[in-house]
Amino acid sequence: MLSTRLPAYAAPLVALTIGCAGIPEGRQAVDSVDVIGARRVDEGDITDKLATQASPKFLTLFSGVVYDYEIFDRFVFQRDLARVERFYRTKGFYEAHARAGRIFVPDDKHVSVEVVVDEGAPVIVHAVTFPGVEGLPPAIVDAVRRSAAVELRPNEPFDEEAFERAETQVRRALTDRGYAYAKVQRDADVDLVRHTADVTFTVEPDEPAKFGTISIVGLGELPESVVLRTIRIHPGSPYSTAEIDAASQALLELQVFSTVEIRPDVSDPPPPDRVVPLRVRVEVSRLRVIRLGGGVEFDLSKTDLHGRAGWENHNFFGGLRDLQIDFRPGVVFYPVRIDNIVAPTQLLPEEKLRVQLRQPGFLEARMNGFVRPEFNVNPFLPPGLAEDATVIGYYEAKASAGVDRVFFRHLYATLQYNLQVEAPFAYRGELDPALQYVIISSPQLITNFDFRNDKVHPRSGFYIGNDFQVAGGWFGGTARDLRIQPEARGFVPLGRRATLAIRGSVGFLFASNYGDEVKDHINDPLTDANRAARTRDFQTLYFRGFFSGGPSTNRGFPFRGIGPHAIVPFLNPAIAARQLATECDIGNPNFDRDRCSVTVGGFTLWEESTEVRFHVTGPFTAAVFCDMGDVSPESADIRLRHLHLSCGAGARYDTPVGPVRLDIGYRIQPLQVIGYPNEEAAANADPSEGRQPLLFGVLPMAIAFGIGETF
Repeated sequence: MLSTRLPAYAAPLVALTIGCAGIPEGRQAVDSVDVIGARRVDEGDITDKLATQASPKFLTLFSGVVYDYEIFDRFVFQRDLARVERFYRTKGFYEAHARAGRIFVPDDKHVSVEVVVDEGAPVIVHAVTFPGVEGLPPAIVDAVRRSAAVELRPNEPFDEEAFERAETQVRRALTDRGYAYAKVQRDADVDLVRHTADVTFTVEPDEPAKFGTISIVGLGELPESVVLRTIRIHPGSPYSTAEIDAASQALLELQVFSTVEIRPDVSDPPPPDRVVPLRVRVEVSRLRVIRLGGGVEFDLSKTDLHGRAGWENHNFFGGLRDLQIDFRPGVVFYPVRIDNIVAPTQLLPEEKLRVQLRQPGFLEARMNGFVRPEFNVNPFLPPGLAEDATVIGYYEAKASAGVDRVFFRHLYATLQYNLQVEAPFAYRGELDPALQYVIISSPQLITNFDFRNDKVHPRSGFYIGNDFQVAGGWFGGTARDLRIQPEARGFVPLGRRATLAIRGSVGFLFASNYGDEVKDHINDPLTDANRAARTRDFQTLYFRGFFSGGPSTNRGFPFRGIGPHAIVPFLNPAIAARQLATECDIGNPNFDRDRCSVTVGGFTLWEESTEVRFHVTGPFTAAVFCDMGDVSPESADIRLRHLHLSCGAGARYDTPVGPVRLDIGYRIQPLQVIGYPNEEAAANADPSEGRQPLLFGVLPMAIAFGIGETF
């Protein structure tokens, strides 16, 4: 048996390093708080109301690390029992009682607490009536009834919070439909003997109103005419709070206001003409911004050092036009990678130049037009590239032009046309003469339904998106294909500190003039006869095919590490086809996978990620996750046996531009391809599966760094 003895000073030093907390003398830390007898009310909702809380656990495992212990107080716990009873009454359980079940003391420093609840019979919603709506149009009466039914349902427990929300919804149903001066009063007749509640919403609708004049405060140098056009509310049109909310959202979408408040001037008593003026107060954000910075990328694909310079003008030549210029020059230290720490043998220059011009109110008041030209110079460094391989790069010219718009607050749509030209060149070695320009011409439709409670730190809700593209055909270009990739995300709060986040996506690429070398001949040896066809297919797939792996997909793999692997001829143009056929034939004793096989992209994608995020303290959060997915060389071929499962943990630090994120993912070896004990065995059986690079040459892991949550 191996044992290690630390010096006497080591223990407190280690405790200080990991942030261990202590328990005051004579007090006990709360290990757990359990609720017994809660059947109709969620136990988590009850414990959230208690002042007595279980000590939080770092990474859900360790108490007293990073977090302070929660200290038990008997007097606070007695008040908690009264809080539980009051909470039950708000949920319709007027006869509920709570008592201390037991306080278990495992030692002098820790306690476990139980709260025993006798819920009793709930008070049930019996009837909901709306006196005062008799003279309203039937459609409005129906809207009023439906708005209340969203919160209060017959034969369900009478919830006081839902009762209050229902009153707001009834009033909103009226103000959305023109009744700006409507009044609603709620009342409930609770019968404790029969355990029923008769609910009444007394409505005084008044008369339909109209919008009046609009006054705007806080514009400064911004043009009022453009803001009024975006608001799109005209004096004399029917009053609607829904229109006011839509106008507020449209102003925020201009990205020039930090705050927007549109307040209707609803006087009491109402004026005879029932005209409602609007007062708009805005706070303008900084219109001109210069950004300077830089960074380092160090991963399994490359190591680079880059700078960044940017300029933004949110009122370019007036009219609230938005101009953004971003320039990122850099240099790649080749062949230095996180799994290949050596002295660089060559410096590969790279750059990205991106410009965006947005015009609000294009074609109609709430539609934005945009143009996005780019010019980039990038090295092609796929995972697994041999050190002696030819290093090629691309001069990339791209441009997109289109429109985007928000519909109904939650639907975002973009329709654009993309033109992309890729010109290959050699950083080192000789450029394969079979490499040609790649021209991709494609219309694209992007739609997103966003019902998350927050876009940066979502805690609840869902998101559904889709990316649809058609390349070639009438639009010209090198590639002719149809590409579609839907995606769904869901978020569920797990108590006060934790959130469950789930993401799933599939992708399908249907190509008509390329791809046979991947679909039908990916494991065939390279020959002089198939060299040109392979070069064309693999080069086109690099820009149109699916890949997975990296910081935003599967964090146990390098960026673009998951996908069909094959011999890429244009990375070895100086080597004779006969030599490649020998060294890159899996059945040959001289087979050299590291020299021959890199990721080439595929035609079918599926991905799934599950993550639990929990707040640590201040700007720090942490997460544990499992990611999996696959990219197939065949069309419409979802291979669920190819899991490529990786699990790990990460940390986040919140900044003004979003959380800075560091994740470490470990590839679970028996669950890469079902039926094989590890990824090496799977790659030996099917060379197109490929062998992934190892962290530090030994660990099936990857380190992912990024800004913003993974999804």
